[in-house]
Amino acid sequence: MALPVDLRRCQVLGLAGTASLALGGETAGALPVRDLPAPADVHAALGLVGVYFGLVLLIAAWVLLGRLVRGAEPPTPRELLLVLAVWAAPLLLAPPLFSRDVYSYLAQGAMVDAHMDVYVQGPARLGGPLADEVAPLWQHTGAPYGPVFLAAASALSALTRGELPAGLLGMRALALIGVALMALVLPRLARHSGADPAAALWLGALNPLVLLHLVAGAHNDSVMLGLLGAGLVAALGRHPLPGAVLVTLAALVKAPAVLGLAAVVVLQVRSGRHPAKALATTVPAAVATTVAATAAAGTGYGWIGALETPVSPHNWALSSLLGRATGAVLARFGSDLAPLALPAWHLFGLAGAAAAVAAIWWRLRPGPVYALGLSLAAVAAFGPAIRPWYALWGLFLIAAAAPSTSVRQRVVAVTAVLALATLPSGGAVDGGQLMLAVSGGALAVVVLWQAHQAAGAPALERTA
Repeated sequence: MALPVDLRRCQVLGLAGTASLALGGETAGALPVRDLPAPADVHAALGLVGVYFGLVLLIAAWVLLGRLVRGAEPPTPRELLLVLAVWAAPLLLAPPLFSRDVYSYLAQGAMVDAHMDVYVQGPARLGGPLADEVAPLWQHTGAPYGPVFLAAASALSALTRGELPAGLLGMRALALIGVALMALVLPRLARHSGADPAAALWLGALNPLVLLHLVAGAHNDSVMLGLLGAGLVAALGRHPLPGAVLVTLAALVKAPAVLGLAAVVVLQVRSGRHPAKALATTVPAAVATTVAATAAAGTGYGWIGALETPVSPHNWALSSLLGRATGAVLARFGSDLAPLALPAWHLFGLAGAAAAVAAIWWRLRPGPVYALGLSLAAVAAFGPAIRPWYALWGLFLIAAAAPSTSVRQRVVAVTAVLALATLPSGGAVDGGQLMLAVSGGALAVVVLWQAHQAAGAPALERTA
């Protein structure tokens, strides 16, 4: 496909960004334990600079592409899908980036394959090379994922026989299936919601957070979102039963997707069906799907209790930050209530999320798809744990049904901040690493400025 000149420039700039990300990740990524560099390794330092150099290039390419999407001759969804494929290509064979969660997925899949109770025992019980790759914090923690994902991870473990390179490729392939499904359903959701399909694809599929955390990080959130989007498309197409089944399967990957069942019910009511009949279709379908999927996975119903899986004590969710601050103040004054501060704030956060979700659905003016996106964003924001990729829960559907340009601009700002918030190794930030990251980003800004000057205000600028 021959792309317009300006679109080709965005494609090349984004490709340079993801190529730099992949190359830098070879020494600065979430590498297997045997390949981890020494703290003072110069190659790791250069890799970190390269990763943040690539990050800034990718964000710049995405923002410029957004200008084209808003321009007089916007690219077609097909052209945007080609750009997405080109941008993602260098990341396919890169090491895991920005998180070590993929190693936990592999260990948990091996545990299910070995008939261990993955909801009661942590990867330490498995032992061996796979367990060694899991971060120490999660060695003794049960899996917080549903039976659908664990069944897929178990099948992958059996297929790859516990071999790490093959397992990593398999998990990335599974994540790519989720991303492909997201990209497939976004234009359809946008059309049903009265939004621009091209803008929805740009914001929801070509988003840097998708490339960084769903493709490079291989997070299972892509499978959850792909199934959720497919379920909503089915429900919008007046097929509520398959819609309820697909949304339930999404929730059996990660629990937040269960809110999608409310959208399935509302969509039936809006099409003229009586609320009682809508519930009578959706609830039995969800229950039957849950029973069948849990029985097929063979994991039992421990996933219900696993929803209370503890979070990292250093998590930067709002409720965790307030809990730690309150606990520190109480401890300073010698109060016995200090240990209760963190769980109390977590409860407040969950209550706030429930209140926000109730308020969103009570008003329901934006439409079910947008309301669901706002609800998932509230759950991510007020929950006891937050990671940059959690923002995609709500962002994916907000992209499909955003009612105005101002909403998209806010999403762009949030994306840019979160894209820079995590080290490629998935570890904690120290002063030296922060300086290297800033150096890489600053170098990219200089390169972009020089290219802009050399081009003499390129055509991209005229599309703004």
